[in-house]
Amino acid sequence: MGGPRRNDLADRTGRNGIHRRSQSMTTRPLRGLDSTTLNEAEVAAWLETTPDFFDRHPQLLARLRLTDPRGSAQTVSLVERQAELLRDRNRELSRKLDEFVAVARDNDALHLKVLALARRLAAARSRAAVVAAIEAALREDFGVGQSVLVLAGMDETAVDSRFLRSVRPEMPELRSFETLFNGGRPRCGQLRDSQREFLFGPGSAEEVGSVALVPLGAQGQLGLLACASPDADRFNPTMSTDFLARIGELITAALTAG
Repeated sequence: MGGPRRNDLADRTGRNGIHRRSQSMTTRPLRGLDSTTLNEAEVAAWLETTPDFFDRHPQLLARLRLTDPRGSAQTVSLVERQAELLRDRNRELSRKLDEFVAVARDNDALHLKVLALARRLAAARSRAAVVAAIEAALREDFGVGQSVLVLAGMDETAVDSRFLRSVRPEMPELRSFETLFNGGRPRCGQLRDSQREFLFGPGSAEEVGSVALVPLGAQGQLGLLACASPDADRFNPTMSTDFLARIGELITAALTAG
């Protein structure tokens, strides 16, 4: 099994025959093996169902030679091969653990940022202060380069700015986000050109590679928050939106308070 394949593996009278009664091979019948049609798959299956075979023949372990998985021309023992497999498995487990730790750290950092947003909003005493707190938190705490808060008919006296947009609920441009509003959950990805221009203005294609959209209120009744990044993968459709949902809930509560 460690060298070139032999055609006489099942020969009962050969030196290496599995059925030969000797001290070096088993004297038990090899149930499940047809000695006339023996092949590698049957040998492998038999060894898998006979885990104590090498316990009864430990001298074979030292004699088995396998290809070196590191690509060298040399061969290695079965024990060395098993050790290398264990090292590979440990490296993979270590990599996955590092990923889990990194995700946990990122989540902790996001949790602290959401908490900071809640404190900013709690300290705001007017609608204008709430809007200013949202913009400052997105820019300073979350590192969002471009964002826009679209409010649907909530504040007729609000002065539009680069961040704040007050629109009529029936505006066709706002209705283009109907799927987002009906879903009631944040979405990440890319926008249609018309949506991008409505939110961030003409000529914003290079600045807006991906976007996170957060509906505000039940079915977007209050409007939406849009956060953009020039990186096309920053806000991708596969990312979790749980923290975005919490942000949307905080903003909705602050805008409707009092």
